[in-house]
Amino acid sequence: MSITRISAGVVAALVAGAALGGSLSSGTALSLLTQASIHAIFALGVGLLLRQNGMVSFGHAAFFGGAGYAVAILLEQQGLPAEAAVLLAVLGIAGFAFVLALVAVRVPGIAFGMLTLAVGQMFYLVASRTRGLTGGADGMNVNWPATLFGIETARLLQPGMLFLVCWTALVLLTGVLALLARSRFGAVTEAIRDNEERARFIGIRTLLPRAAVFALSAGVTAVAGVLAALNTGFVSPEGLHWSVSGAALMMVIVGGSRTLWGPALGAVVYFLARDFLGDYASHWMAVFGVALIAVIVFSPEGIAGALQRLLARRRPAPVAALDNGAASASASH
Repeated sequence: MSITRISAGVVAALVAGAALGGSLSSGTALSLLTQASIHAIFALGVGLLLRQNGMVSFGHAAFFGGAGYAVAILLEQQGLPAEAAVLLAVLGIAGFAFVLALVAVRVPGIAFGMLTLAVGQMFYLVASRTRGLTGGADGMNVNWPATLFGIETARLLQPGMLFLVCWTALVLLTGVLALLARSRFGAVTEAIRDNEERARFIGIRTLLPRAAVFALSAGVTAVAGVLAALNTGFVSPEGLHWSVSGAALMMVIVGGSRTLWGPALGAVVYFLARDFLGDYASHWMAVFGVALIAVIVFSPEGIAGALQRLLARRRPAPVAALDNGAASASASH
């Protein structure tokens, strides 16, 4: 995919989001789409780690909920401007993840997943028990100021506007990551993912690129955490629980991790299924679990992979190929 196609796709997605937000008058529908967009960014971060590093994390909820807590603490106890608090929260999460990754990415396979799970649960327990700092199990409010990045907060929190903000963040992050995947850094990390030993043999230092991907993944997840705190105005230890990481991983699997937009698609499907099935089944997760198993068995590449295969079948054959085929048929006769 060329830079021109990526740019055109970003512009088309932004226009589509603006049209969708302007056409919907239901606050409930806009709220659902806002939540789906936020968790699509979360899944984008988890999918980036799986796509570029080939690693499965069960602890990304620590970055998701931790970003919200960081903003709330910086606003309430440090008195920083909201813009500075948001930037420090995202950059701080990414920096912490990079330091953690210098150790974590050395651990192979399932042990890496268990290590991230342990780190995530540590964050959950700390947030649950440090009542003086985080409010404990009761959580804490996020006291946003009257204006944020030059926009009135009351206007920013209107359903249509908030959806546009979250959608725009999702589209721009996807575009940036698509450009990064086409860069030398993307090629290097994919080479390390496919065969780390061979990458070392040809002179590639594998530790720092893998740690950088982990940090970038955490930073993307932190953006989702900040947007979630803006959407609800509240943070609690539940946002740090391992089940939140598990839900994000399910979104990635359903959508497909081989494409950048697959995890985002999985998040949208997850939220639409939750809204639809929740009206008919009290145990909707069991129904979604069956659908998840079906996707794994019949389409390991996820919904995105299935759509790509369908489009490839319907795409007409190149004219040159048809001409060559006709020439071969004539020669045989």
